[in-house]
Amino acid sequence: MRNLLGFVSFVLIAQGVIGLVHHFTGWFGGGLLYRIGFLEGYEVYASIVLLVAGVAVGAASDKVRSASS
Repeated sequence: MRNLLGFVSFVLIAQGVIGLVHHFTGWFGGGLLYRIGFLEGYEVYASIVLLVAGVAVGAASDKVRSASS
């Protein structure tokens, strides 16, 4: 379970960073956010939400890890 949460955390954080880097520099193709139609115009906000969610899932992963030890 902790490995899955760690992976999900990594993916969320990576997509958030890629979305922000793409918005401000034009690199990396934008990740998955730029392929979702209803987020058009809100990509920066969605990237920030992904970053925050990734950090939260990572913290939950650490809690699961310490609770099971």
